[in-house]
Amino acid sequence: MRHYDCKYYLAIDAFKGICKRDKSDILADDASCEYFEKAEKCIHCAHFKLVSDEMGTCMDKHEAYPQMNANTCSDFTWN
Repeated sequence: MRHYDCKYYLAIDAFKGICKRDKSDILADDASCEYFEKAEKCIHCAHFKLVSDEMGTCMDKHEAYPQMNANTCSDFTWN
């Protein structure tokens, strides 16, 4: 897993971000640390189906990106 897959990662741009835990600067693609917790993203949801490398559907109704954050989605369910 990478930093961008962690619930503590806050993106600044496409390449770097800030750790919400300790406010340190981190690179998105670097390997995660010992405090890693999987982020709620569409790719991890039971309602998500991947239809191509870059796109999927949510509940067979809505288009969704696999890496889209789902922390505000009321229908999110871990798969």
